[in-house]
Amino acid sequence: MTTTTSLPFGVLGAMSAAERRAGRFLRGPDGHREIKSFEDLASAFGTHNDAVKEAFADLKTKAAETSARLDDVEQKVTRRGGGGGIGSGDELECRSLGAKFVAQDGVKEFAERNARNDRYAFETKATITTATTDAAGSVGAAIEAFRDPTITPLLQRRPVVRSLLPVIQMSGGAVEVPRIKGRNNGAAPVAEGAAKPGSDMQLELETIPARVIAHWMKASRQVLEDLPQLEGLINTELLDGLALVEEAQLLYGDGTGQNLQGMVPKATGFAAPFVIADPTMLDTLGLGLLQSALAEHPATGIIMHPSDWTRITLLKDADGNYIMGSPGSAISQRLWGLPVITTQAMNVDKFLIGDFPRAATLYDRWSARVELGTVNDDFTRNLVTILAEERLAQAVKQPKALTYGDFGNVA
Repeated sequence: MTTTTSLPFGVLGAMSAAERRAGRFLRGPDGHREIKSFEDLASAFGTHNDAVKEAFADLKTKAAETSARLDDVEQKVTRRGGGGGIGSGDELECRSLGAKFVAQDGVKEFAERNARNDRYAFETKATITTATTDAAGSVGAAIEAFRDPTITPLLQRRPVVRSLLPVIQMSGGAVEVPRIKGRNNGAAPVAEGAAKPGSDMQLELETIPARVIAHWMKASRQVLEDLPQLEGLINTELLDGLALVEEAQLLYGDGTGQNLQGMVPKATGFAAPFVIADPTMLDTLGLGLLQSALAEHPATGIIMHPSDWTRITLLKDADGNYIMGSPGSAISQRLWGLPVITTQAMNVDKFLIGDFPRAATLYDRWSARVELGTVNDDFTRNLVTILAEERLAQAVKQPKALTYGDFGNVA
């Protein structure tokens, strides 16, 4: 606390004649009645100077005490434990609720009184946590979670069968495919002047209608505007759905109803040209390739399920070595010089060998597309219908160019 000493002097006004005669003197605060000499002034300043020194000494003492407290706190903070808390023995040590309760002076007095029918209240403050329960200190409901702006789509397999076939853009609702139904080859060596033999053939015209593959979703205008990427996601999912169904139809469509004319139902069944004792999967495929070659349709590829391809790569010889190559090296997806096309659209334990460019042709009437529109009461309900569809036909022109068989691993 600072001590203030009042000086016995007031504000000086104009000096009187007596003051001027007395020399340089000061007067008291009550006017010109009392004249002060230099000795009085020096005495007053001495008293004031002593008071100022005393005040500064008091401030210096308090500053030293404050500095000592700060040093003590700093030392305690630097003695924190490994877990981020204050080390044991500190006043700042984080104690349990029970330890705080026992340390209360009121508890000690209560225990010493040994009073009956008495009670002692110990009040604690709730700790603020990220909990979302309905309790004091729970502020988790106010914490906003981070939202990843990217929507993760479902994984879709890559369609591969379409890429094996020639694709033609068609017009109209059906395609007419002329086909040689039979022929009589009468060609023979002819002697000079002899009549030449004749040949004939029979044609047939097959009409194959274009089929529609389609599906749709509904979404509100609000969600499409508030979440712009959702529209692109829906479009992608719809188109992927078309591609998966198309792949299955190109292989297994039976041509009835609204199904496409698939290759498997039209293919020639596998019949080994000769018998091999205990044939492996590689043997079976080799015989299938021979069957296609004997039908004058040398194969250009082999389609099978991924499980069957893996089974082939795991085949071993009598010494236990992998036939297809070391697992540490890249294995070319080829057999007997031909590419192996794997797709889950093909049934497990089955294979399709074919001269695919000559065996079948794909006709696109509508390429896969996505359309948005409002139908029925969509307009009044702020709904949008998102439609994906395609219209196409497939003609299997050369059934003998396709050989479909069974590996015999699954009963």
